[in-house]
Amino acid sequence: MRLFQLTMLGYLVTLLAACSGGDERPTLNLQLYEAVREQAAARLEPKTVRPSLTRADLDELEGAFQEIVIERNNQLAYLYVGGVLQDPSAGTIVIWRSEDNVALTLRNGVLIAMRGRGGDLISSDVAQVPNKIGPVGGGERRMFFLARDNQSIPITFACEVETLGTVNITIVQRTHRTRHVREHCEGRRGQIVNDYWIDPHDQLAWQSRQWAGPDVGYVRLRRLTN
Repeated sequence: MRLFQLTMLGYLVTLLAACSGGDERPTLNLQLYEAVREQAAARLEPKTVRPSLTRADLDELEGAFQEIVIERNNQLAYLYVGGVLQDPSAGTIVIWRSEDNVALTLRNGVLIAMRGRGGDLISSDVAQVPNKIGPVGGGERRMFFLARDNQSIPITFACEVETLGTVNITIVQRTHRTRHVREHCEGRRGQIVNDYWIDPHDQLAWQSRQWAGPDVGYVRLRRLTN
């Protein structure tokens, strides 16, 4: 049953990513479009100078966009929505894609899959409920990674979730009032800490820092537009 579930999730991610091509790609203004294509052409190469974004640029965009930074190599890319699916048991699944086809799957703001960077995160079992952003209540977290022989490798953690209070964060000249939620997990391979800065009305995670696996490490996400 586990292999079937993993296979179906992988098929779903591929299908949703494929459906996002062609004319369905959101419209960007020229300045941001060129910045995104420059990053894509560099294949996520480390950058010491980032493209300069302004709130005026972002206000002209149609659609939702996120910024991702892979901490290990300081790699940056912009993500757009490639597909959306409603999971009746846990909430909204969103596939985010970069211009060079790195795909992240978030369920209610929690990273549950990542493809295209090596050491792929196939799926992740996390305690969640519909219409609530972030992990809920702690418990066991199981993450499944793709090995070189196409077998899945599980990594299991025991997690606790705590709310650290209300925090104002600024993303490209706009301040958001958020609820800072921290997920602390421990397992045989060590410990990880995931942080989420969530809209107080549980509409979305404006910012997060999440572990994407032993090969990728931590990724930072910032929601640029809603």
